[in-house]
Amino acid sequence: MYMHLYYNAAKAVDDEREIHKLLGKLQEELESGKRNPDNEKKYVKYFDINTTPVRGTSITAKDDVIEEAKKRYGYFVLVSNVIKDPIEALNIYRNKDLVEKTFFNLKDRLGFNRLAVSSDMGLDGKLFVEFIALIYLSYIKKQMQDGGLFKTYSMQGLLDTLYIIECFNN
Repeated sequence: MYMHLYYNAAKAVDDEREIHKLLGKLQEELESGKRNPDNEKKYVKYFDINTTPVRGTSITAKDDVIEEAKKRYGYFVLVSNVIKDPIEALNIYRNKDLVEKTFFNLKDRLGFNRLAVSSDMGLDGKLFVEFIALIYLSYIKKQMQDGGLFKTYSMQGLLDTLYIIECFNN
């Protein structure tokens, strides 16, 4: 098994934002007394909660746990039992991500979220068109990688540029 460890600075910023948002929400729930049963483990993990009859409830963040979480900001792991090269593993992961985003895009833009068809042949036709679109997008992405176009274009930027091309038949 091969484990590939990566660091992404943008993900680190997102991770930090998410943990601060979570901690704020948890602290608000604890202070208001409206505890969410789903968050009980998180309360215990991130806060020391002491309740006394005289002073009430005191909530203190566990700084050591939070600091430990900060050490992992921005890191992610890909595991494979086949792919040894970390660059290849990352490219395959990103291609998978491209396919997932493309399916979402097709569902959103082309109305594939509701497969309103009147026959099995109509459904087969819609799925075939979606499959062909994914093949084209995968080919375009490969050509962009090989030609170094990602330095000047994003995938969406290139598609927007191609969108204005029209074909006229007499």
